[in-house]
Formats: sequence, structure tokens, C-alpha cells
Amino acid sequence: MSLNCNEINTALDELDLEGAFIQDIIQPGYDTLALYTYKNSTAKTVIICIAQNSCRINETKKKITKNEKPLRFMEFLKSRIKGARINFCRQIGLERVIKMELSHENKTFFMYIRLWSNASNVILCDENKKILDTMLRRPGKDEITGGIYSEPEVSDKKPKKNFEVRTFEELKEEYENTKASQYKSFDDLSFNERLDLFYSEHSETLGREALLEKYEKWFTEHHTKLTAALSKLEEKKYAFSLAEQKKHQGDLIMTFASQIKPGDTYLECSDYETNSTIRIKIDPKKTAHANAQAYYEAYKKEQSGFEQIEQDIKLTKEKIERLEQDYESIKNEPNPVRIEQMLRRDTKPKQQEKKTHPGLSYTVDGWYILVGRDANENDELLRRHVRGSDMWFHTRDCPGGYVFVKYRAGKTIPLEIMLDAGNLAVYYSKARKNGRADLYYTQVKHLRRAKNGPKGLVLPTQEKNLNIILDQKRLNRLDAIRQQQEGI
Repeated sequence: MSLNCNEINTALDELDLEGAFIQDIIQPGYDTLALYTYKNSTAKTVIICIAQNSCRINETKKKITKNEKPLRFMEFLKSRIKGARINFCRQIGLERVIKMELSHENKTFFMYIRLWSNASNVILCDENKKILDTMLRRPGKDEITGGIYSEPEVSDKKPKKNFEVRTFEELKEEYENTKASQYKSFDDLSFNERLDLFYSEHSETLGREALLEKYEKWFTEHHTKLTAALSKLEEKKYAFSLAEQKKHQGDLIMTFASQIKPGDTYLECSDYETNSTIRIKIDPKKTAHANAQAYYEAYKKEQSGFEQIEQDIKLTKEKIERLEQDYESIKNEPNPVRIEQMLRRDTKPKQQEKKTHPGLSYTVDGWYILVGRDANENDELLRRHVRGSDMWFHTRDCPGGYVFVKYRAGKTIPLEIMLDAGNLAVYYSKARKNGRADLYYTQVKHLRRAKNGPKGLVLPTQEKNLNIILDQKRLNRLDAIRQQQEGI
């Protein structure tokens, strides 16, 4: 349970932060902040939590665990307000928003701590209330760098509910059984100490509930997107299933070509399959043969697209299934730390995930395949990620990406792996439109950089030839393997 307005005032009165200095700032998690303060020879650790159902500010005696990697907001606060003096710290009316004025190096800052369960945040502003940064960035509410923070209006009306300050008497018996009770009785504990005790005792339950609620929101959003994508793919599949009509229309144009007059936009003819009269749209600028050819090409494209759509539908269904399985696993996970780890893994933007190499990678039957898609990726892979015994594949006399198959001691590359690599080399080249290409392959140690040549250009020796006809089913299988390995 989050603090109510009267509990916030009680906690702030005991903290007595006016005149204190911020000696250090630690952010153990995305929703928790700790200020190490010092005043009148007394050090206090002030914990600020904006987790749903656990919004609070209080002193803690617990050791704050540092995050493995410094978080963005913590580093920002350290650069601006570490060493700052707290001029005042009080709640705005009874709105559960704390306003803290800070001065540091002849600059004035305002830090707003909003303890609303559904919209909590910590916002640092300059003296003109221009937002410098926020703990949680919310572009929809203009809570991002450069926005202007509007303080909540203080109402003159009395609260409809009389918010009581909790005493947490339910913790007394359990507290008296601890070693801490030997130094201080429960009745002598301050409100901050009782708060610290309460949230320590209930941290797992409260944290788990908040994390589950957060994950449920993320799950619902992504499940809805995937379901909508699947619906669109099913619609495309139905449209592609009508590809035979395009071929039939092309045949009709060729059969009744003599009836087409210059300037006609439609061919009206008798369909010999249904014995009915139909109209076929044609391009008046094209000959009958060219119009028929356009329908034949549309037929081929849609027929090829039908196979790709089926693969995309299969992959999307697998994503939905994995998402639902992960959701069930998280719902049954009792450890909030484990839930948070799973949540961070799933909600981390793909662009923030660290890649060990450029380009694409595939692991097929124990063989590791690397693909560079442009000159920069080709060059980077050559310089830092392949060795002399690795095999290199590239289209002959046609620009394109480099494909490498990593060497395995005592093993010869199987034909199927070579065909996989060859298909990838053709697909990521300008020969893709042709559907086939000649390519050569050799070990990396037989490549020589072209003197004064473009970036990534190499000249092979001891190369062997390979002719590849693009196999869409093979490419679909490789794409499915990559997506599964990358968790896409």
C-alpha cells in the first residue's frame, strides 16, 4: 500500500531534511532512488520508491544494493545535485506530490516526487520549472527533457475521506521476536522506522504484485499487436489464394486479344470456364501481350507470396504461443527478483541489446553462419570476427554481402550448410531479383584486400565455384531459426 497524504507529512516531519546536504545518490532499481543526506553530524538514507502500490518516502537503515550497471537517472542526478543543499522539502497541499528545492553551485533546482500509484515519478527541473530529466519518461504527458512541469493545484475543499496515519501494530509481535527489539521497543519506533519495517517485511509480496501488474500490461499490449498482425496475415493469405484468377485473366486476354481496341481500359469477353460475361481491367498504353504478361507476373508474385505468408503466419503463431507460455511462467513465479529479471529481458528494446558482431547470425546443426549485408558489416566481420580457416561465400561479379561459415575442428562443411550459406549470399546481393547466381567460396586466409579499393573489397584466390538457385523454403527455415535464436 502506498502512503496517503497524512502519512507523507508525518514521514517528512520526522526526516527534517531542510538544511541537509545530498552526499550521494544510488538507484538500485528502475523505480527506487536513495538519497544519502547529512545534517548536524547525522547521516540519513532517504528511500524514494515509485513502484505501484508501494509509493513512499522514508528513512531506511537497510543497506542499499547498487545496480550492476549505473542507471541513467542516477548518473544524471549525480552530475547535477550531488552535494546540493536541501532548502526545503514539503508536500504540495495534500496532493501527494513532494516539492524539494535544492541549491548547488549557485544554481537552483526543483525536484518533484509524485507518489501516485498509477502515475508516480521523480522529476528534476531548473529554477523556471523546465524539466531537465525524469525518472520515468512519459512523452504522452510531456514529462520529458524540455517540457514544463505544472504543479498540481491545491484544493481548498476538505478531503472526503479522513486519511489515518497507520501504526502498523500488526508487526509488533514479529518485531519483538527479532534482535532489534533488544535495543528498541516497538512502541518507541518512529513512523519512518515502522515504515521501513513494514516495507521490508512485505517487500516480496508488494514487489511481486507490482511487477505482475506491470508485466500484464506489457503482455496485453504485445499480445494484442501480434494478434492483429496475425489477422492481417490471414487476410493477405486469402488474397494470395486467389492468385489463380490472375493467371486465368491473363489467358483470357491472350485468347480475346483481337477484341481489344486502342484506348480500351477494359476487355469484355466470355469466360469459357463459367460461360459468363466478365470485364477485365487493362492498361490502354500496353499491348494485349503486355497486359497478359502483367497478369502472369502478378500471378507468380502472389503465388510466391502465398508461401512466404504461410511461413509468416507460422512464425507469428509461434511468437504468440511463446508469449503466452512466458506469461504463465511469470504468473507462477514466486520470486519477485526473478520476475523483474524476466521483465527486463522481455521489455528491453531490441536496439539497446548489445550485439557481439554486426550483421546476422544463424546456428544450424552446430554450424555458425555470419552474414554481412553491406560494405561496413562485411569489413567489420572480416577484421574482427572471422579467422583464416573460416569459409567465405560471395556472389561472382555482383555486389552483395559476405557470408562466413565458422570453422569446426576436424569437420568438413556439409552440402546442406553450403547451400544455406549460398542462398544467404544470393539473397543479400543484387542478384536476388534474378533468383539465381554464380558465387565463389574459399577460406578467409585466401582473401587479399584490394589495394586502394573500396571498403571491404577483397580479392579471392584458390576459390571454387557454386551455382545457387534461390530456395524460398530454405530461406524461410533459416529466418525461423534466426528469429527463434534471437527471441524475436
